[in-house]
Amino acid sequence: MKHISILVPESAVLAAIGDPRYMFTAVNQFLTAAGRPALFDVHLVGLRREVLLHDGVFSVHADSLIGEVDKTDLIFVPALFGDMKTAIERNREFIPWIVKQYGQGAEVASLCVGAFLLASTGLLDGKRCSTHWAFADDFRRMFPSVELVADKIITEEQGLYTSGGAHSYWNLLLHLVEKYANRETAILAAKYFAVEAGRNSQSPFMMFNGQKWHEDEPIKLAQMFIEDNVAEKISVEDLASRFAIGRRNFERRFKKATNNTPVEYIQRVKMEAAKKWLESGRKNVNEVMYDVGYTDAKAFRDVFKKITGMTPLDYRQRYNRGAMR
Repeated sequence: MKHISILVPESAVLAAIGDPRYMFTAVNQFLTAAGRPALFDVHLVGLRREVLLHDGVFSVHADSLIGEVDKTDLIFVPALFGDMKTAIERNREFIPWIVKQYGQGAEVASLCVGAFLLASTGLLDGKRCSTHWAFADDFRRMFPSVELVADKIITEEQGLYTSGGAHSYWNLLLHLVEKYANRETAILAAKYFAVEAGRNSQSPFMMFNGQKWHEDEPIKLAQMFIEDNVAEKISVEDLASRFAIGRRNFERRFKKATNNTPVEYIQRVKMEAAKKWLESGRKNVNEVMYDVGYTDAKAFRDVFKKITGMTPLDYRQRYNRGAMR
């Protein structure tokens, strides 16, 4: 039987504690109903017996304290709420315990922004990781040694798992059910919890805001120029000339400051504008294409799909209420 430890951190999101517990206890019920033995021994593990969450509205009672768990097989690090640096400090006592358990063979899975606490252990250094797309810039600043792949819903590397934003962690839970039980049980769980199995990207949900926390002022001005001229065809040469910087130096500084090449940034700004018009406007796909400076339908469709994982038409049909009629 697999021993599962679901952490109960201070400042945790209640659902990110309750959902994995619900999933794996339900799987036990599925198995026993089919005349098979239960697979999971699920425990809530905390730094204290009772943890108050969401400004004291809820309380969670841990089954065990970390000092009482000598060995476990799988650790869940739930999503945290509020300022991530503060949340990490409040839960720093978990870090050596997680590292010790991983060294003893335990696997570790973070849910949503639980990746911040997992990354604080150093175990993710040099490895790929996902988290909520809205926290991508903060994560990169705090953990530059971790390779963030913010578009992914699941990453798996050397017994470390991470998941994308919010409820996308249900896909990671299904992935682990399939790994520890079998695909038949994972499919049953997907149907029972009404989870769309097999999703591997959170790109359709991502909103591009443009990283401006750097201190390279000419690059900030270039970003603002791109964002203010969505309908224009802007080349890298034009930008470098406008801000009196050599092209190669401009490209190097832009990538360092924004984590995007100038071409990537231009594309993302244009596609973010296109997404908003497709979501709420009455214009068709071709009209939106022209509004963001494209004249080649194939090029527009290819870039849009690369960034969002969907075609412009599919995106409009999913998110525009008028298109649903």
